[in-house]
Amino acid sequence: MNGSNDIRKLVMAAVLIALGLVLPMFLGQVQVLMQGVSPMHIPALLAGLTLGPVWGAAVGAITPILRGLVFGMPPLMPTGTAMAFELAAYACLTGALYPMLARRYAKNHLPAILIAMLIAMVAGRLVGGAAQAVLQTARGNAYTFSAFITAYFAKTAVGAALHLIAVPVVTLALERAHLSPLMEEHR
Repeated sequence: MNGSNDIRKLVMAAVLIALGLVLPMFLGQVQVLMQGVSPMHIPALLAGLTLGPVWGAAVGAITPILRGLVFGMPPLMPTGTAMAFELAAYACLTGALYPMLARRYAKNHLPAILIAMLIAMVAGRLVGGAAQAVLQTARGNAYTFSAFITAYFAKTAVGAALHLIAVPVVTLALERAHLSPLMEEHR
């Protein structure tokens, strides 16, 4: 990797972290909307799809922790910490899967983006749920399978659908503008 691409990735990572910090503010800190739309997931998914697994995972892990420290939401324990694992998994998996799938779908990257996102979203939710269970158990609280399904799948289904629409559109636009360091590396 060359120094110029490293700088592009660093700048884009900073922009995506900043987006993750401010995007939830547009929902007015309404907890139901925040959980339903999951606005911090968008920059994490974009980071994986445009920066790759390592930079993407860093963006995914840093964003909820930094937002918790700066704005107090999400609370660092257990929510922010579990989200850090979840978003890092999203970004790492999309960043690893997308270039492989893009070669298969060379003429149209949309299927590659969607497949990578679907796999990452399910796996990331499993990682986040596992982290939540460990953190809750360590605090002496029970974390049931029902609570996991409700928190990570039922309450976030609308947000997941929105992500599957918005994130590919933005990713493809960034690629057309040659602003996706990951895909520039794979040309």
